[in-house]
Amino acid sequence: MSVKETGVSYYGISYPEHAKKDFQEMIEHNCNAVILALSEFDIDFWFPNIIEITKVAKGMGLKVYLDTWGIGKWFGGEPASNFLTNNPKNRQVSAFSNELLPAACFNTKAFRDYFYGICEKLATEVDADGFFWDEPHYALPKSYASITGGPGDDWSCRCPVCQKKFEEEYGYEMPKIMTKEVIEFRENSALEILKHASELIKSIRPNSRITCCVHATINTYYVKENRGYDNWDKVCKVDVFDVFSTTIINYSLPRSYFKSITQRTINAAKQHGKSSQRWLMGYYNEPEKMEEIKDIVHLYDDMGVESLFAWTYRGGYGTVLAAPHALEMWDMLGEAYGEVLDKEYSLKK
Repeated sequence: MSVKETGVSYYGISYPEHAKKDFQEMIEHNCNAVILALSEFDIDFWFPNIIEITKVAKGMGLKVYLDTWGIGKWFGGEPASNFLTNNPKNRQVSAFSNELLPAACFNTKAFRDYFYGICEKLATEVDADGFFWDEPHYALPKSYASITGGPGDDWSCRCPVCQKKFEEEYGYEMPKIMTKEVIEFRENSALEILKHASELIKSIRPNSRITCCVHATINTYYVKENRGYDNWDKVCKVDVFDVFSTTIINYSLPRSYFKSITQRTINAAKQHGKSSQRWLMGYYNEPEKMEEIKDIVHLYDDMGVESLFAWTYRGGYGTVLAAPHALEMWDMLGEAYGEVLDKEYSLKK
Protein backbone atom coordinates (compact mmCIF):
# COMPACT_ATOMS: atom_id res chain seq x y z
CA MET A 1 0.00 0.00 0.00
CA SER A 2 1.35 3.43 -0.98
CA VAL A 3 -1.28 5.60 0.73
CA LYS A 4 -0.11 7.03 4.05
CA GLU A 5 -2.53 9.94 4.37
CA THR A 6 -6.30 10.10 3.90
CA GLY A 7 -8.53 13.04 4.67
CA VAL A 8 -11.27 15.50 3.84
CA SER A 9 -11.77 19.24 3.90
CA TYR A 10 -13.81 20.70 6.76
CA TYR A 11 -15.48 24.08 7.18
CA GLY A 12 -18.43 25.88 8.71
CA ILE A 13 -18.15 24.61 12.32
CA SER A 14 -16.38 26.89 14.76
CA TYR A 15 -17.00 25.27 18.14
CA PRO A 16 -14.36 22.78 19.34
CA GLU A 17 -16.85 20.58 21.22
CA HIS A 18 -18.89 20.08 18.04
CA ALA A 19 -15.84 19.69 15.83
CA LYS A 20 -14.60 16.92 18.13
CA LYS A 21 -17.60 14.76 17.24
CA ASP A 22 -17.03 15.39 13.55
CA PHE A 23 -13.34 14.52 13.86
CA GLN A 24 -14.25 11.25 15.53
CA GLU A 25 -16.57 10.49 12.60
CA MET A 26 -13.69 11.22 10.21
CA ILE A 27 -11.49 8.76 12.09
CA GLU A 28 -14.25 6.15 11.91
CA HIS A 29 -14.26 6.78 8.16
CA ASN A 30 -10.54 5.98 8.05
CA CYS A 31 -9.23 9.54 7.82
CA ASN A 32 -5.96 10.43 9.50
CA ALA A 33 -5.84 14.05 8.33
CA VAL A 34 -8.11 17.06 7.90
CA ILE A 35 -7.85 20.28 5.94
CA LEU A 36 -9.43 23.23 7.74
CA ALA A 37 -10.82 25.48 5.02
CA LEU A 38 -10.54 28.97 6.49
CA SER A 39 -12.22 31.97 4.91
CA GLU A 40 -11.12 35.54 5.56
CA PHE A 41 -14.14 35.94 7.84
CA ASP A 42 -13.18 32.81 9.81
CA ILE A 43 -9.65 34.07 10.34
CA ASP A 44 -10.87 37.51 11.34
CA PHE A 45 -13.85 36.54 13.50
CA TRP A 46 -13.39 32.97 14.75
CA PHE A 47 -9.63 32.99 15.26
CA PRO A 48 -9.58 31.93 18.96
CA ASN A 49 -11.64 28.86 18.11
CA ILE A 50 -9.50 28.02 15.08
CA ILE A 51 -6.63 27.64 17.54
CA GLU A 52 -8.74 25.38 19.77
CA ILE A 53 -10.21 23.28 16.96
CA THR A 54 -6.71 22.59 15.69
CA LYS A 55 -5.65 21.46 19.17
CA VAL A 56 -8.65 19.13 19.38
CA ALA A 57 -7.93 17.54 16.00
CA LYS A 58 -4.24 17.05 16.75
CA GLY A 59 -5.07 15.66 20.19
CA MET A 60 -7.13 12.97 18.46
CA GLY A 61 -4.19 12.09 16.21
CA LEU A 62 -5.28 13.87 13.03
CA LYS A 63 -2.81 15.80 10.91
CA VAL A 64 -4.12 19.34 10.41
CA TYR A 65 -3.53 21.50 7.35
CA LEU A 66 -4.74 25.08 6.96
CA ASP A 67 -6.38 26.05 3.68
CA THR A 68 -6.46 29.78 2.91
CA TRP A 69 -9.84 29.19 1.31
CA GLY A 70 -11.00 31.75 -1.25
CA ILE A 71 -8.70 34.46 0.11
CA GLY A 72 -8.76 37.39 -2.30
CA LYS A 73 -10.67 35.02 -4.62
CA TRP A 74 -7.18 34.16 -5.80
CA PHE A 75 -7.49 30.78 -4.12
CA GLY A 76 -10.37 28.47 -5.00
CA GLY A 77 -13.50 28.54 -2.86
CA GLU A 78 -16.98 29.94 -2.41
CA PRO A 79 -16.45 32.40 0.51
CA ALA A 80 -16.65 36.13 -0.04
CA SER A 81 -13.43 38.13 0.30
CA ASN A 82 -13.15 40.85 2.93
CA PHE A 83 -10.08 42.16 1.14
CA LEU A 84 -11.98 42.78 -2.10
CA THR A 85 -14.75 44.54 -0.20
CA ASN A 86 -12.30 46.86 1.53
CA ASN A 87 -9.82 47.31 -1.33
CA PRO A 88 -11.75 47.79 -4.60
CA LYS A 89 -8.74 49.34 -6.36
CA ASN A 90 -6.47 46.33 -5.80
CA ARG A 91 -8.28 44.00 -8.18
CA GLN A 92 -7.05 42.13 -11.22
CA VAL A 93 -7.72 43.93 -14.50
CA SER A 94 -8.52 42.35 -17.86
CA ALA A 95 -6.03 43.04 -20.64
CA PHE A 96 -8.45 44.13 -23.39
CA SER A 97 -11.33 45.90 -21.67
CA ASN A 98 -9.66 47.13 -18.47
CA GLU A 99 -12.50 45.42 -16.62
CA LEU A 100 -12.06 45.25 -12.84
CA LEU A 101 -12.35 41.57 -11.94
CA PRO A 102 -13.61 39.95 -8.72
CA ALA A 103 -10.13 38.79 -7.67
CA ALA A 104 -7.23 40.47 -5.91
CA CYS A 105 -4.07 41.24 -7.86
CA PHE A 106 -1.35 39.53 -5.87
CA ASN A 107 1.31 41.86 -7.27
CA THR A 108 -0.15 44.78 -5.34
CA LYS A 109 1.56 45.69 -2.07
CA ALA A 110 -1.80 45.93 -0.30
CA PHE A 111 -2.70 42.31 -1.03
CA ARG A 112 0.77 40.94 -0.38
CA ASP A 113 0.92 42.66 3.01
CA TYR A 114 -2.56 41.34 3.79
CA PHE A 115 -1.83 37.76 2.73
CA TYR A 116 1.59 37.57 4.36
CA GLY A 117 0.01 38.95 7.54
CA ILE A 118 -2.54 36.13 7.53
CA CYS A 119 0.17 33.52 6.97
CA GLU A 120 2.30 34.93 9.78
CA LYS A 121 -0.67 35.02 12.16
CA LEU A 122 -1.69 31.44 11.40
CA ALA A 123 1.85 30.08 11.54
CA THR A 124 2.61 31.84 14.81
CA GLU A 125 -0.55 31.03 16.73
CA VAL A 126 -2.05 27.85 15.24
CA ASP A 127 -0.24 24.56 15.88
CA ALA A 128 -1.05 23.05 12.49
CA ASP A 129 1.06 20.55 10.55
CA GLY A 130 1.10 22.55 7.36
CA PHE A 131 -0.61 24.76 4.80
CA PHE A 132 -2.58 23.90 1.67
CA TRP A 133 -2.48 26.28 -1.30
CA ASP A 134 -5.91 25.64 -2.82
CA GLU A 135 -6.08 26.04 -6.61
CA PRO A 136 -4.39 29.46 -6.85
CA HIS A 137 -5.21 31.07 -10.19
CA TYR A 138 -5.54 34.22 -12.23
CA ALA A 139 -9.08 35.45 -12.80
CA LEU A 140 -10.72 34.71 -16.15
CA PRO A 141 -12.31 37.78 -17.80
CA LYS A 142 -15.78 37.27 -19.23
CA SER A 143 -16.02 40.37 -21.40
CA TYR A 144 -14.51 38.57 -24.41
CA ALA A 145 -14.37 34.94 -25.50
CA SER A 146 -11.70 33.85 -23.07
CA ILE A 147 -11.73 30.07 -22.89
CA THR A 148 -10.57 28.95 -26.32
CA GLY A 149 -6.95 29.85 -25.86
CA GLY A 150 -6.74 31.84 -29.07
CA PRO A 151 -4.33 34.79 -29.44
CA GLY A 152 -7.21 37.28 -29.32
CA ASP A 153 -8.63 36.10 -26.02
CA ASP A 154 -8.80 38.31 -22.97
CA TRP A 155 -6.76 37.56 -19.86
CA SER A 156 -5.58 39.06 -16.56
CA CYS A 157 -3.87 40.73 -14.91
CA ARG A 158 -2.83 43.94 -16.68
CA CYS A 159 -3.42 46.41 -13.90
CA PRO A 160 -1.07 49.40 -13.47
CA VAL A 161 1.01 47.50 -10.90
CA CYS A 162 1.49 44.51 -13.21
CA GLN A 163 2.27 46.76 -16.16
CA LYS A 164 4.93 48.63 -14.18
CA LYS A 165 6.48 45.43 -12.87
CA PHE A 166 6.55 43.87 -16.36
CA GLU A 167 8.21 46.95 -17.89
CA GLU A 168 10.85 46.99 -15.14
CA GLU A 169 11.68 43.33 -15.80
CA TYR A 170 11.49 43.24 -19.61
CA GLY A 171 12.25 46.82 -20.60
CA TYR A 172 9.12 47.50 -22.65
CA GLU A 173 5.39 48.04 -22.19
CA MET A 174 3.36 44.99 -21.21
CA PRO A 175 1.53 43.74 -24.35
CA LYS A 176 -2.21 43.20 -24.47
CA ILE A 177 -1.64 39.94 -26.33
CA MET A 178 -0.52 36.98 -24.24
CA THR A 179 3.01 36.57 -25.59
CA LYS A 180 5.68 34.12 -24.43
CA GLU A 181 7.11 36.83 -22.19
CA VAL A 182 3.70 37.61 -20.68
CA ILE A 183 3.15 33.93 -19.90
CA GLU A 184 6.57 33.73 -18.27
CA PHE A 185 5.90 36.90 -16.24
CA ARG A 186 2.54 35.61 -15.04
CA GLU A 187 3.96 32.23 -14.04
CA ASN A 188 6.87 33.77 -12.17
CA SER A 189 4.69 36.33 -10.39
CA ALA A 190 2.17 33.67 -9.44
CA LEU A 191 4.81 31.46 -7.86
CA GLU A 192 6.78 34.29 -6.26
CA ILE A 193 4.09 35.15 -3.71
CA LEU A 194 3.48 31.51 -2.72
CA LYS A 195 7.19 30.86 -2.41
CA HIS A 196 7.67 33.87 -0.14
CA ALA A 197 4.60 32.96 1.96
CA SER A 198 5.87 29.39 2.35
CA GLU A 199 9.32 30.61 3.39
CA LEU A 200 7.71 32.96 5.90
CA ILE A 201 5.68 30.11 7.40
CA LYS A 202 8.71 27.83 7.67
CA SER A 203 10.78 30.56 9.29
CA ILE A 204 8.21 30.54 12.08
CA ARG A 205 7.29 26.85 12.07
CA PRO A 206 10.12 24.94 10.32
CA ASN A 207 8.34 21.58 10.20
CA SER A 208 5.33 22.94 8.34
CA ARG A 209 4.41 20.80 5.34
CA ILE A 210 3.46 22.95 2.34
CA THR A 211 1.15 21.53 -0.33
CA CYS A 212 0.54 23.30 -3.63
CA CYS A 213 -2.57 22.05 -5.43
CA VAL A 214 -3.02 22.92 -9.11
CA HIS A 215 -5.73 22.19 -11.65
CA ALA A 216 -5.73 18.65 -13.03
CA THR A 217 -5.53 19.10 -16.79
CA ILE A 218 -3.76 17.66 -19.81
CA ASN A 219 -2.40 20.68 -21.69
CA THR A 220 -5.82 21.89 -22.75
CA TYR A 221 -8.37 24.04 -20.95
CA TYR A 222 -6.40 25.65 -18.14
CA VAL A 223 -3.13 25.66 -20.04
CA LYS A 224 -4.78 27.67 -22.80
CA GLU A 225 -6.13 30.05 -20.19
CA ASN A 226 -2.71 30.00 -18.57
CA ARG A 227 -3.88 30.53 -15.02
CA GLY A 228 -0.28 30.86 -13.83
CA TYR A 229 0.20 27.44 -12.23
CA ASP A 230 -0.18 25.24 -15.30
CA ASN A 231 3.55 24.67 -15.70
CA TRP A 232 3.78 21.71 -13.34
CA ASP A 233 7.54 21.40 -13.65
CA LYS A 234 8.00 25.03 -12.60
CA VAL A 235 5.67 24.52 -9.61
CA CYS A 236 7.46 21.36 -8.51
CA LYS A 237 10.86 23.04 -8.71
CA VAL A 238 9.96 25.38 -5.84
CA ASP A 239 12.12 23.99 -3.03
CA VAL A 240 9.89 25.17 -0.21
CA PHE A 241 6.89 23.12 -1.45
CA ASP A 242 6.78 19.62 0.05
CA VAL A 243 3.75 18.08 -1.67
CA PHE A 244 2.58 18.41 -5.27
CA SER A 245 -1.17 18.00 -5.57
CA THR A 246 -3.66 18.00 -8.45
CA THR A 247 -7.37 18.65 -8.21
CA ILE A 248 -10.63 16.75 -8.48
CA ILE A 249 -11.71 15.00 -11.67
CA ASN A 250 -15.41 14.64 -12.51
CA TYR A 251 -16.59 11.02 -12.35
CA SER A 252 -18.05 11.24 -15.86
CA LEU A 253 -14.60 11.50 -17.44
CA PRO A 254 -12.95 8.32 -18.77
CA ARG A 255 -10.68 6.30 -16.49
CA SER A 256 -7.85 6.85 -18.98
CA TYR A 257 -7.98 10.52 -18.01
CA PHE A 258 -7.73 9.65 -14.31
CA LYS A 259 -4.71 7.46 -15.07
CA SER A 260 -2.98 10.06 -17.21
CA ILE A 261 -3.42 12.89 -14.71
CA THR A 262 -2.31 10.66 -11.84
CA GLN A 263 0.79 9.42 -13.64
CA ARG A 264 1.77 12.97 -14.57
CA THR A 265 1.24 14.08 -10.96
CA ILE A 266 3.41 11.27 -9.59
CA ASN A 267 6.12 11.77 -12.21
CA ALA A 268 6.33 15.52 -11.59
CA ALA A 269 6.44 15.02 -7.82
CA LYS A 270 9.12 12.31 -7.93
CA GLN A 271 11.31 14.22 -10.36
CA HIS A 272 11.65 17.04 -7.84
CA GLY A 273 11.61 15.04 -4.62
CA LYS A 274 8.04 15.88 -3.60
CA SER A 275 5.28 13.72 -2.22
CA SER A 276 2.22 13.25 -4.47
CA GLN A 277 -1.40 13.97 -3.61
CA ARG A 278 -4.60 13.33 -5.54
CA TRP A 279 -8.11 14.56 -4.83
CA LEU A 280 -11.51 12.87 -5.09
CA MET A 281 -14.86 14.52 -5.73
CA GLY A 282 -16.83 14.10 -2.52
CA TYR A 283 -19.58 16.64 -3.21
CA TYR A 284 -22.08 17.68 -5.91
CA ASN A 285 -21.21 15.10 -8.56
CA GLU A 286 -21.30 11.38 -7.78
CA PRO A 287 -20.61 8.31 -9.94
CA GLU A 288 -23.44 6.23 -11.41
CA LYS A 289 -22.42 3.43 -9.05
CA MET A 290 -20.95 4.33 -5.66
CA GLU A 291 -18.50 1.43 -5.92
CA GLU A 292 -16.64 3.44 -8.57
CA ILE A 293 -15.25 5.54 -5.71
CA LYS A 294 -13.43 2.44 -4.49
CA ASP A 295 -12.17 1.73 -8.00
CA ILE A 296 -10.61 5.19 -8.24
CA VAL A 297 -9.14 5.06 -4.74
CA HIS A 298 -7.53 1.70 -5.53
CA LEU A 299 -6.29 3.05 -8.85
CA TYR A 300 -4.52 5.91 -7.06
CA ASP A 301 -3.07 3.51 -4.50
CA ASP A 302 -1.86 1.05 -7.14
CA MET A 303 -0.18 3.86 -9.06
CA GLY A 304 1.74 5.04 -5.99
CA VAL A 305 -0.10 8.14 -4.72
CA GLU A 306 0.90 8.87 -1.12
CA SER A 307 -1.84 11.26 0.01
CA LEU A 308 -5.57 11.15 -0.79
CA PHE A 309 -8.06 13.87 0.06
CA ALA A 310 -11.71 14.43 -0.80
CA TRP A 311 -13.71 17.62 -0.88
CA THR A 312 -15.60 17.51 1.45
CA TYR A 313 -16.74 16.14 4.83
CA ARG A 314 -20.02 14.19 4.61
CA GLY A 315 -20.28 14.74 0.87
CA GLY A 316 -21.27 18.36 1.41
CA TYR A 317 -24.45 17.23 3.18
CA GLY A 318 -26.74 20.17 3.94
CA THR A 319 -25.15 22.57 1.44
CA VAL A 320 -26.27 23.63 -2.03
CA LEU A 321 -23.30 21.66 -3.39
CA ALA A 322 -24.17 18.40 -1.68
CA ALA A 323 -23.95 15.18 -3.66
CA PRO A 324 -27.39 13.70 -4.43
CA HIS A 325 -26.66 10.87 -1.98
CA ALA A 326 -24.14 12.71 0.16
CA LEU A 327 -24.06 10.48 3.23
CA GLU A 328 -23.94 7.31 1.15
CA MET A 329 -21.01 8.79 -0.75
CA TRP A 330 -19.30 9.67 2.54
CA ASP A 331 -19.68 6.11 3.81
CA MET A 332 -18.32 4.66 0.58
CA LEU A 333 -15.33 6.98 0.73
CA GLY A 334 -14.65 5.81 4.28
CA GLU A 335 -14.72 2.18 3.21
CA ALA A 336 -12.43 2.92 0.29
CA TYR A 337 -9.95 4.73 2.52
CA GLY A 338 -9.93 1.77 4.90
CA GLU A 339 -9.01 -0.59 2.08
CA VAL A 340 -5.92 1.34 0.95
CA LEU A 341 -4.57 3.19 3.99
CA ASP A 342 -1.35 1.68 5.29
CA LYS A 343 -2.37 0.22 8.65
CA GLU A 344 0.66 1.80 10.30
CA TYR A 345 -0.95 5.20 9.71
CA SER A 346 -4.54 4.32 10.65
CA LEU A 347 -6.10 6.06 13.66
CA LYS A 348 -9.06 3.71 13.75
CA LYS A 349 -9.00 1.56 16.87
